[in-house]
Order: sequence, then C-alpha cells, then structure tokens
Amino acid sequence: MNERAIKLYEEATEFAYKTVGKEHAGKSYFQGVIAGKFAELIVRECVMLCDKVYEQNDNVKIQAGATFCREDIKEHFGVEE
Repeated sequence: MNERAIKLYEEATEFAYKTVGKEHAGKSYFQGVIAGKFAELIVRECVMLCDKVYEQNDNVKIQAGATFCREDIKEHFGVEE
C-alpha cells in the first residue's frame, strides 16, 4: 500500500475506535467498521481527485468530464456529501 492508503486506513481505524470502542477491536464487526470507513475514504479521495482536475483546468470539456466522473463515482458507491 502507498503512504496515502496507509493514512486512510489509520483514519478508518481511529474512526472504529471512537465509534465502536477499543474493547471490541478483536470482533468481526469492528473490522467491518474499519473496512466500511476505509472504502468510504477511498471513494471520497477519488472524488477529490476529480475536483482537483476540474479546478486545475480551464478547458470546458475537461471540466465537464471531471464533473461527470465525480458524480458517477458518488452515485456508483452511494456516497453523499
């Protein structure tokens, strides 16, 4: 895994500690919370990359493509703002 993915996984783990509790760390549902949050963070990161492409380009076609890509990713994975 690259550094960014590791950071996202650490963030997901911290989320699980805060929401489920460290005392449940060995349980399967604790791991499920980590997996779910990790997936959400990856999807949000992908959406942010589309936003970055939009912001860094003046070409209307590129901006439109970035917007469509952003919305398609969010819809496909069911991520809300």
